[in-house]
Amino acid sequence: MYQYNDFDAAFVAERNAQFRAQVERRISGALTEDEFKPLRLMNGLYLQLHAYMLRVAIPYGTLNGAQMRQLAMIAETFDKGYGHFTTRQNIQYNWPKLKDVPDILDRLAEVEMHALQTSGNTIRNVTADHFAGAAADEVEDPRPTAELLRQWSTDHPEFQFLPRKFKLAVTGSAADRAVIRAHDIGIQIVEKDGEIGYKIIVGGGLGRTPMIGKTLAEFLPKADLLPFVEATVNVWNRLGRRDNKYKSRIKITVHEHGIDDIRARVLTRFEQIKPTFKGVDRDLFAQIQQNFDAPAYRNAPVDAHTAMRLANPAYASWSDTNITAHKNDSYAIVSISLKKHGATPGDASADQMRVMAELAETYGHDELRISHEQNVILPHVHQSDLPAIYAALREADLATANIGLISDIIACPGMDYCALATARSIPVAQEIAERFDELKLEHEIGALKIKISGCINACGHHHVGHIGILGLDRAGVENYQITLGGDGSEDAAIGERAGPGFSAEALVPAIERIIETYLDVRSEKAETFLQTYRRVGMGPFKAALYPDSKASAA
Repeated sequence: MYQYNDFDAAFVAERNAQFRAQVERRISGALTEDEFKPLRLMNGLYLQLHAYMLRVAIPYGTLNGAQMRQLAMIAETFDKGYGHFTTRQNIQYNWPKLKDVPDILDRLAEVEMHALQTSGNTIRNVTADHFAGAAADEVEDPRPTAELLRQWSTDHPEFQFLPRKFKLAVTGSAADRAVIRAHDIGIQIVEKDGEIGYKIIVGGGLGRTPMIGKTLAEFLPKADLLPFVEATVNVWNRLGRRDNKYKSRIKITVHEHGIDDIRARVLTRFEQIKPTFKGVDRDLFAQIQQNFDAPAYRNAPVDAHTAMRLANPAYASWSDTNITAHKNDSYAIVSISLKKHGATPGDASADQMRVMAELAETYGHDELRISHEQNVILPHVHQSDLPAIYAALREADLATANIGLISDIIACPGMDYCALATARSIPVAQEIAERFDELKLEHEIGALKIKISGCINACGHHHVGHIGILGLDRAGVENYQITLGGDGSEDAAIGERAGPGFSAEALVPAIERIIETYLDVRSEKAETFLQTYRRVGMGPFKAALYPDSKASAA
């Protein structure tokens, strides 16, 4: 993984010192809150419903054990003993005191971490496939590309005051685990005629106007990546609307001008700026790649894993859902669920963070990943070590066997924390998970992604949930809209609204009716919910949701 050089360390230290002085001025009253706001946002600090919230960057979701331990220490020392992992592969602390934030930033710098550009109208944390470097199906590890983009975008003088926030994601596989088509720019590493390059997607995004990104370039040579991305952001920075923040994202610019017009403008700008890079980006990429060598895989028998599967049904169930094939046949990718039934999705206690750090250091070549689905990954685990990892996870209450199942729910903080939220998300996720655990139907249902947002900003990605739930305020009462058929994969699709919303009390019974309908109409047990929905359409589900309403016939 990438390690700071002298410039990185000096840059972060200088920025932290600047912010410490700004915080002191705010506390003294020399700065008003309005004057302080753009300064704190540049350093990842929000003012939420009840307190400040600090969002810490985890670039492309990659951590080592020491970094995870430091996050645990910060949670215990400066917060309430836990952290919340987000859909942008970051971690949020919901209760820091303003006077402590400079100290937190200095503690982060000790382990080569920061909170820069995790908020504000700038290029945000670059995300990537959480199986990067380990997935059996990838063309190339996407993390060096993500790191190149991170270094290019950090404090970029032209892109600190964009029309709106800007998000990039990178995947190295045809199977999209980074949701690149719902990003401002999505990048897929591809191979064509023996050459590795990039497919560039532009104009994706969720929120109040959800859109699937369009192809800007089918194949871009590696050497052209930075000038091409810079040209794209530059074109949007000039064209993007600043008169209406709801129409300022690049997806609206692409929609209003058309992809062909945007492509022509980008190519013109690309030809203008490409000579100014003079190969510096290629030299930098070569240096970055050296930090991402594969670990020194070890050879050992894998019999312990096989024997444990036969002897222990609970272990077999966990390995069925929480283990993914690795590119090395003797290894496995382990997904650690932060979605215990009834728990807050994405939360981990300081003690649990330390357990995960210990497992990474002992069994996982000192690597951890945060997924956009709010879970934690051990990307490189020898199969002989899986029983020991499972035992440690059980003791830490981290062995829930539900990755990819109905209780593996993405949920934003909602009205429990967020000042923008119009409804609660966390209690809804908890109630759904607990109900289907009671019914013992999770494994019968199979692969199913529920995503919940507490407002139209869609931080819970509800638009691309197989079942999406959007919480709204209707005359002071929480009301939940349901969408079906969304997909964040390589076959990305925006979910279709089923009909009128449901009260908080009626929502879980409505979800039950959706699931009962799916189990009734699926063609075979192997047919997933999404496959069934695509085959039969909305009709049967709408009829089940609104049996006594004209909505079922609409």
